[in-house]
Amino acid sequence: MQARRFRTSVARALMVGALAVTGGGLLAACGSDDSTASGSPSSSAAQDSTTTPPVTSPGEAATAPPTEPTPLPDDFPGPAEVPVSDEGQAFLDALRARGIQPAADGSIAVSTADYICQAQRQGLSADDTKVFVTAMVGAEASATGEEITPEDADANAQTYIEVAHASYCR
Repeated sequence: MQARRFRTSVARALMVGALAVTGGGLLAACGSDDSTASGSPSSSAAQDSTTTPPVTSPGEAATAPPTEPTPLPDDFPGPAEVPVSDEGQAFLDALRARGIQPAADGSIAVSTADYICQAQRQGLSADDTKVFVTAMVGAEASATGEEITPEDADANAQTYIEVAHASYCR
């Protein structure tokens, strides 16, 4: 067993050495300072010291930016609010009826409802679902600048889950 390991180690060392020699040889062949050009410069150019090569100016690069920037569309960067579906609006209305005011256009709340329904379809436990919904409720409260206690976040999460199951998850 040890003899086989030794042979494997020696074989690897020889391969590494052979690769190093081959690589070094390639570098030496490419890196020589010797010129392979032969011949002498033209005698008329050598005798006429006033001759100067023509000056050329570089052309515009193919990747240069356009001289005029492209104007942005009037609706850039797009709508500020994402349209809410009828089911999403019913969910938001049900939350409001239970005393919860969703942030901004309600897209965070509707995303939370989407998560609740997906978790239900995948068979995620009620406790695991509630952990994530509580975090989402806390994030939504932060988005509105509202301070929320852990107890309120837990109660609101339970409300989100109940409302989503009753009016959103179908």
